[in-house]
Amino acid sequence: MKKNPSNAKIVIVEDDQKLADLIEGQLKRFGYDAYQITDLEQIDQEIMQINPLLVILDINLPYYDGFYWCRKIRLHSKVPILFISARSGDMDMVMALENGGDDYMTKPFHPEVLIAKVKAILRRTYGEYADGTEKNEITYQGLSLDIERNVASYEERRVTLTVTERLLLTLLMEAKGKVVERDRLLTALWDDTQFVDDNTLTVNVARVRKKLTMIGLADCIHTVRGQGYRLEISEDVGGNQ
Repeated sequence: MKKNPSNAKIVIVEDDQKLADLIEGQLKRFGYDAYQITDLEQIDQEIMQINPLLVILDINLPYYDGFYWCRKIRLHSKVPILFISARSGDMDMVMALENGGDDYMTKPFHPEVLIAKVKAILRRTYGEYADGTEKNEITYQGLSLDIERNVASYEERRVTLTVTERLLLTLLMEAKGKVVERDRLLTALWDDTQFVDDNTLTVNVARVRKKLTMIGLADCIHTVRGQGYRLEISEDVGGNQ
C-alpha cells in the first residue's frame, strides 16, 4: 500500500550526538518526523515500537555494529535502511547491502545529499515509484513475485526480498527476457543517480541472484556487457538444482 512520505517517521541510529542532532534538525526542516534511538542495546525493539518508514543506521556503534542491527531488523521488518559510515571502502558498502541495507552514504556528507537520498528512498518505496496495490503479484516462466509481501517463489520454495531487491526483480520480470539497461535500473531504483555509486546496482543484482539460487533458480540473471541485465529461466533449471 502506498503511504504519504511527506511527514514520514524516520529513525536515526547514531552514537555521535552532534551528528545525530544535525541529521534530526535537517530532517525536521524538511517536514519529516525524526526520532533518535536512545537505547543502543535495544535498537531493533525501539524501531519496532516507533514503526518508521525509514531507518538511518550508522555502522560503528557501541555493543554491536550496524550490520548486526540490520540483520536483527530484517527478521521482522522490511523498512528501508540507509547506512551511514566513516568507512569509505567498497567492501563496507558491499557488506552493508549484503546484510539487508538499501543504500549507503560515506561521512562526511552534505546535508542536501542526505535529504536527496531520503527523498529518493521514500519515493521508490512509498511514493510515485512504488508499485500500486492493483497489481499484487507478477509471474514469469514459473517464477512468482508477491509485490505486497516482497516474496519470490518458485516450485514451492520462497524467499523474502528487501524493497530494493523486489523493485529490481520486478523490472527484470516485466521485461520478459529482454535486456533492461543499467541506466534504466539505476534511475528506477534510486531516482537521483548522481548520488549513487554504480557498484550499488552490481551488489544488489548479486543479492537477487543469490536469493533466486536459494529457491532453485541459479544463473537466471544474465549480464549483457555494455548494456544491462536480463532474466531468463531455462525449462530444465528446476530439475538441475
